[in-house]
Order: sequence, then structure tokens, then C-alpha cells
Amino acid sequence: MKKLITGILLVVMMLSLAACGGDTADDDSSNTGAVYHVGVCQLVEHDALDAATEGFVDALEEKLGDAVEIEVQLAQGEPNNCTTIINNFVAGNVDLIMANATPALQAAVSGTDTIPILGTSVTEYGVALGIDNFNGTVGGNVSGTSDLAPLDGQAAMIQELFPEAKKVGLLYCSAEANSQYQIDVVTEELTKLGYECTPYSFSDSNDLATVATSAAENSDVIYVPTDNKCADNTGIIDNVCRPAKVPVVAGEEGIASGCGVATLSISYYDIGYQTGVMAAEILAEGADISTMPIAYAPSVTKKYNAEICQELGITIPDDYVAID
Repeated sequence: MKKLITGILLVVMMLSLAACGGDTADDDSSNTGAVYHVGVCQLVEHDALDAATEGFVDALEEKLGDAVEIEVQLAQGEPNNCTTIINNFVAGNVDLIMANATPALQAAVSGTDTIPILGTSVTEYGVALGIDNFNGTVGGNVSGTSDLAPLDGQAAMIQELFPEAKKVGLLYCSAEANSQYQIDVVTEELTKLGYECTPYSFSDSNDLATVATSAAENSDVIYVPTDNKCADNTGIIDNVCRPAKVPVVAGEEGIASGCGVATLSISYYDIGYQTGVMAAEILAEGADISTMPIAYAPSVTKKYNAEICQELGITIPDDYVAID
């Protein structure tokens, strides 16, 4: 009987060890059978952010195949929803969070200091995260990609297209810190070029039409930065500015396609894809996110909105590419 009991205990111990060994292998990132769980929090649906998420998903699936499961959650333009989404990801113990747009990044940073966070469609990380003397690397558990196109180049585009203009109105959402950053820089650059600049800020879409009307009535040209609230409401801006015959130069292609005449644009798909490559390096190769500098788009392109340019009688230089 004692031999029988001893034998049973040995079998139980061997099965327990095997089970423990199986759990360890499943959690080990070097195991080819591991599945990584990635949560994506996207602030709002519009062309730019959609393209960034698409690029991110494509890169991760290309690099990791069936070894990654990606859950995309949309916050419907509400920062509070970003917080809820991030908290759910943290509770679910995802392996990595991708935060698409500044409010999503801010919510993620507030939600966890251990799970790796990659941002994208964020213009300036120092401004977004309140980092003084930002040197290009966030550190800790945060890195990502920026959607910043050269702001001096955007100012130069206004001068190239509208050399006779005197007054530039700068239309943006005051709730977005990175929009304020862009407005400040572009204002400085335009002032150097001799333009009179006036900021026109709105708090939400409810007062956008009123503010845009004021800007159109008092400006020769309007500049709209990379701004999620503007991107989500290009129809309102277009319905004001096009009938008033006031051209809009935009900070990114999605806004230009909806209400602008031109933009010096990056590819949001490309920065999303680069973010996905960074995620694969962190998950599958053990890359240290704390040492990863913020990455930028490799190139920019001058683009124009053929329909609006034709309607406003604007002649575009040959080196511009029509927006599809």
C-alpha cells in the first residue's frame, strides 16, 4: 500500500511539474507558441488616425502573424472614453498598448507605468506629456511616432501660394495642447515672413462654425494645424470658408481633403506602420522601450485639393501632388 501511495504521489508531482513547465513556456516571449495581446485606443475615426491604425495592424501582423491578437477600441472623440478603454486594457493585462492621438497617449500614461505604451499621431511628446526640455526620448514605458510635419515648411507653403495675402487666421481647438504648440510655431514663422497672424480658437464642435465664420471674415488665408477636432469636422469648416472664397492651408492631408487647398503632408499609414515595427521589436525581440527615441515620418509631400483649388481659382505649382 505504501508503495502504491508513493507511486501515485510521484505521478501527481510529475504532472504538476509538467503543467508548471507548460505555463512558463507559454509566457516566455522566446517561445514560438506565445500569443501577444495588444490593445489599440484610437481617439476618433477620421482618415489620418484610421490610416495610422491600419499601418500599425499591418506591420504587427506582417512581423508576428498568428502570434499577435489586436483589439482596436474607438473613443468617439471623448478623452474620458480613452481613460475607460485604457483601464480595461490594463485590467486585461495586455502586453502592449498603442495610443493613437494625444488624449489616448495621455490616458495610457496615466493608466500604467509598466505595460509598454507606443503613441502615434502625436505631434510633440514633450508638450503632450508635460516634459520640460524634451530631448526626443520619453523613457520609462513610453515611446512612439510623431505626426509633426515641418512647421516652417507649412508657413513657407502659405507664402508660396499666397504671396499677396496680408492676414492669416489660425483656426484650432483650444482643448488640444499639440494644436496650440503648432499655432505658436507657425505664427512665429509667418510673422518672420511679414504676415499679420490672428489665432481663432474654439473649445468644441458646437462653436466651430461661429469661430470659423469670424476667421473667414477677417483673414485672407486660414491655417488649420494637425488637429483632431478640426479633422473630425472638416465639413463645418468647408461650409464656411469655401463660400467665403477664403483658402485653407492644412497641417495634414485628411483636413486638406475635406476643407483645404493644400498641405505639406506626411503619411499617417507610414508612421502607424513604423509604430507597429517598434511594437514587434519590443514584444518579440525584447527591445528596451525606455531607450527608443520618438520616430518621425521619413518624408513629406506637397499636396493639393484639386476640386477646391479649381473652384477658388488657385493655380498650384507643378511640384504639388493631387490628393486622391
